[in-house]
Amino acid sequence: MTLQFRPTTLVALLLCWLLSLPAAAAVHTQHGYALYGLPKYPENFKHLDYVNPDAPKGGTLRVMGSGTFDTLNPYTLKGTSPINTGDFAQFGISELNEPLMAGSGIYDPSGDEPYSAYGLIAETLEFADNRSWVVFNLRPEARFHDGTPIIAQDVAFSYRLLKEKGHPNYRSMLQDIERIDILGERRIRFIFSKPNNSLLILRLGEMPVLPEHYWANREFTETTFQPGLNSGPYRITKVDPGRSLVYERVKDYWGADLPINKGKYNLDRMEVEFYRDNSVAFEAFKAGEFDIYIDHKASNWANAYDFPAVNSGEVLKRAISHEIPSSTQALFFNTRRRPFDNLQLRKALGMLFDFEWSNRVLFYGAYERSLSFYPNSPFSATGVPGGQEFLYLSPHRAELPPELFLQPFSLPVTDGRGIPRETLREAVELFEQAGWQLRGGRLENADGKPLSFEVLLVNSSLERILQPYRANLARLGIDMQIRTVDRAQYKARLDQFDYDMILATLPQGLSPGLEQFGYFHSSQRNVKGSRNYAGIDNPVVDDLINKLSGATNRSQQVAATRALDRVLLWNHYTIPNWYINYHRIAYRNWLQTPDIPPYSLLIRSWWKGPATH
Repeated sequence: MTLQFRPTTLVALLLCWLLSLPAAAAVHTQHGYALYGLPKYPENFKHLDYVNPDAPKGGTLRVMGSGTFDTLNPYTLKGTSPINTGDFAQFGISELNEPLMAGSGIYDPSGDEPYSAYGLIAETLEFADNRSWVVFNLRPEARFHDGTPIIAQDVAFSYRLLKEKGHPNYRSMLQDIERIDILGERRIRFIFSKPNNSLLILRLGEMPVLPEHYWANREFTETTFQPGLNSGPYRITKVDPGRSLVYERVKDYWGADLPINKGKYNLDRMEVEFYRDNSVAFEAFKAGEFDIYIDHKASNWANAYDFPAVNSGEVLKRAISHEIPSSTQALFFNTRRRPFDNLQLRKALGMLFDFEWSNRVLFYGAYERSLSFYPNSPFSATGVPGGQEFLYLSPHRAELPPELFLQPFSLPVTDGRGIPRETLREAVELFEQAGWQLRGGRLENADGKPLSFEVLLVNSSLERILQPYRANLARLGIDMQIRTVDRAQYKARLDQFDYDMILATLPQGLSPGLEQFGYFHSSQRNVKGSRNYAGIDNPVVDDLINKLSGATNRSQQVAATRALDRVLLWNHYTIPNWYINYHRIAYRNWLQTPDIPPYSLLIRSWWKGPATH
């Protein structure tokens, strides 16, 4: 029998076939990108709210560099470049190449948005509704300092070079790219290995764009004091290796009139002098050797500003509140080594750190104790888990302590006059559970070996903070040694995980994301140069990082980060330190500032004005 199809039947079959195909994802074309929702500023915005678009250009600003530098290549594992020294990123100058977008990352962080970025080298971006790919359309006016246009080939070259030869952080940041397509001279597409990867769009926007014609015949992995070919508002014009740098504003900078840059980069010249010792640096500031001092020492802030320039008003001392998430600052156990692979022992050692005594005696009551890996932020785990956070944690009940679900994380609190006997007794019980007994005035394992370890430091001023902790441990017969080494040796040992314990910080931003992978994921435990300082290898942590990277809205991001925070805390990978929620800064009175926004000190938007009296 011959089957015959009427036209209406064919139409119906064709319609059914079309309906069975997956729907094409909607495509968005935008001038900026927000992790969730829309960016604050519309397409036709003139300038950011928190800058002075009419700020005058001109003048010289002298600033302080911390420590030293041994390379001007900021992209590799080898050496320490200026941007990787303390506070340098605050000044709005660097040896970094400009990225595709500005607003997230360290290059030019937003002052009033927690997770948005706007086109810089990229004029617009296009992305699928399911965030499975992104296209960047580059500005035709974008140029390197030698006048060469920035094109899509440079972007592709940068991605491949950074992933192959750059610092391991770039490999973590860019790991979920499946393919790159150059669609035109100024148009490039990145295809992701999985959809719903909103954070990856921001991370790609933060990627510095390097000039292929400059690096093609140079050794990328070597240290150098030769300034690279950049594309930003300043260029390095003078280098005294390890000691000083001079930056000068690029008069014909191609991006000067972009709305994202209006009111920024107002100083013609920036001079940086590096100081290895903060006490020496502060004396130099008092003597007028440089113009801004960002103070990180509570005792200094409380006692050291009774000098003529402050009393006359020539130097202004300001405490400026902010809403910037504080870094994770802590003593990190290296769990790759015994005995720090034991949770009970780590917990016991943490109980013997008397923060309240240090805050009273050493810090003049200036700090709050960190009870989170994300202090001063909405990502801190508080109370007991509930809602979406509980749903993220509940599949792992068997692998987590029951207390995690029943009570907030806490640390022993003293009256600031010493650790009470009850806390000492509890610590001894934990040590016994870990296989250590108090015998003859010292803590020993079953083989009679005493508990002894070393804290590795790079800043000698931290020794005074650790001496009281050392004394507390000595009461139980624990031998803690403190070793301070130079920056080169410290970095080499850090990169090789050659330490028992370190006092370190992990920068935390306004939108936790892929950097958490580098900090805490098990795959980074043995990657040379990674920031998984504690050597964390925990499948629950890995799962929560995956949940965080797959978050499709703000509430999921917050819940996943709080769950991650809670698991990290209850595993006692660190002994948490402290934080403050304001900037401590002093500066010459001729420096003029806009209203300081909540998320950045934004020195890049300050300008030279008349001195006040």
